[in-house]
Parts: sequence; C-alpha cells; structure tokens
Amino acid sequence: MGRREEVECWLTDMDGVLVHENHALPGAAELLQQWEDAGTPYLVLTNNSIFTARDLSARLRSSGLNVPEDRIWTSALATADFLKSQLPGGTAFVIGEAGITSALHEAGFIMTETNPDYVVVGETRNYSFDAITKAIRLIGAGARFIVTNPDATGPSKDGPMPATGAIAALITKATGMEPYVVGKPNPMMFRSALNKIGAHSENTAMIGDRMDTDIVAGIEAGLHTILVLTGISDQAEIQKYPFRPDEILGGVQELLRKDPVETEL
Repeated sequence: MGRREEVECWLTDMDGVLVHENHALPGAAELLQQWEDAGTPYLVLTNNSIFTARDLSARLRSSGLNVPEDRIWTSALATADFLKSQLPGGTAFVIGEAGITSALHEAGFIMTETNPDYVVVGETRNYSFDAITKAIRLIGAGARFIVTNPDATGPSKDGPMPATGAIAALITKATGMEPYVVGKPNPMMFRSALNKIGAHSENTAMIGDRMDTDIVAGIEAGLHTILVLTGISDQAEIQKYPFRPDEILGGVQELLRKDPVETEL
C-alpha cells in the first residue's frame, strides 16, 4: 500500500496502543479527537471478547479516552457478524461472558445446549469444567467449533492468566477438532471492521503493538501497517519475524498532526 498521506480510515488496537493497564498512553486522547474532528472513519479493535462495546466505551472513558461504542469492534462482534453471514438464525452453545452472548443475541442467534449448530468459546474469567465437558460432547456430536480469539494468555496484575486459546487447546485435544478462530491474526476480523465503517483496504491503516497478531493480520488484509513500541514489541522482537510493518513509531503521539492548519480545503 501507499504512503500514510493516502490513509483515509484507521483501525487501531486498544491495549498497548491507546491504553496500558487502564491509563491512556501519550497522544491517544488527542489522536482520537483529531479523527473525530476531521470526521475520519475509525474503529478501535480488541481481541478481548469479555466486554460489550458499551462496557469498553465506559472503561476507556474512565481512562480519559472518548470512544463512542459504535467505534469499538471486538472479536465477539466480529464472531457474531461472521456466524450471522454463515447461518442466519442459527443456534449456539456458548462458553463466555456478556461480550459474546449479547453479540450473538443481537445477531439473531439462539443459545441452546441441545444440538446446537455451533460451539462458541470466548474469553471468560469463570471457566467451568462442566461447560467444557458439554462443549467437547457437543462438538463430538457434530457442532462446529468456533473461537473468538486465539490468545493463549491474558494479562492480570499478578501475571499471565489462561485465556481463550488455552481453553480451546484443551477442547481440541479432547475432540481432535481444530476451531475456526475469528479474531486477530485472522484477517477476517479486519475485513468485518472495514465493512462496518465502509472502508477499503487500499486507503486504511492499522496501528498495533504486536507483530504476531496486529501486524501480520494487517499485512494479510492489505492494510498500511504501523507498529508502535508502547506495548509488547521492541526492536529485538521485530527482528524475529520474516515480515515488516510499513512504519515503526515510538507511540501514537507521532501520528498527531503537527500543524492544525494543514487541513484539506
């Protein structure tokens, strides 16, 4: 893709790009305001499927960031969007929290434990052995296996904790069935985000902090990719991968327009 001047729409990751442990990162509030003022289409993306967009909007607000809920795109919303396109009015057995259950309800899905079309596994803090056992049996009986995101661990103040990918691995081990994963690094997450804001890959950029999810998926989706070093990746990490982002920046503050007069007439 071309240079940054050609970018008209933006997708940005949330954690490590705009916020870190519920604190806004430098330049994040100003960049969001810049996009709002200019009427620039954008979406804030997260692989976390626990929270609804409304919850996340409120959490971001408490961090000092103003992101309307219709500007938030989660792996739960992307999963519901994908399943609705595959089987409108389908049924699902869900392991997960409000993020995924409300997204599926909104998409017209019915939750059931009886012969569902899909078993959907999302992020949750309360994994139940009974629910995992049920999921394994339903997949064995023919339900299709869908996972909101592949992250094996998630952060907490005490250190890493098992996340969706780890639970999915347990179910895969027991069933021999690999899930279809909707969230990053599947470019499906970006395609559905582009559709939501009516954007095209040729003039859209992706800002992320992870080479293995944000950047690789951005490249595969044909986006202009920008890696910021405020999250998980550093220069040593970048060298490990056989692909490169289009740009590497210290943080989102480097995307702020220096001269506010330079607007298009």
